[in-house]
Amino acid sequence: MQLIRDSKWAILLRDGRIEDFNKLAAAEPPDLHNADLRMLDLRKADLSRADLSGAYLRNADARGLDLTAANLEGASLHDTNVAGAFFPVALSPEEIWLSVKVGTRMRYR
Repeated sequence: MQLIRDSKWAILLRDGRIEDFNKLAAAEPPDLHNADLRMLDLRKADLSRADLSGAYLRNADARGLDLTAANLEGASLHDTNVAGAFFPVALSPEEIWLSVKVGTRMRYR
């Protein structure tokens, strides 16, 4: 699977430019499809409407994020800190747990 490494959205997150990211996210939903977001601190990023389908978030910090309206189909959360995060209702707790613990790609019911 090809990971996007140069989208404007992923670059802003990797550069730690969360304020700029959030300004853009207020105008349009972030397109982070297949993005490589490994080891990023995402706690202050507005990912509420983001397309994170196929994204790779290994070892990221996603504590407290509201992802209820985000698209997480096929995303992998291996070893991501998700304490206090809200997930879409269509993702079962088992899918989320398997993704965090063993890196499976999440599937909606």
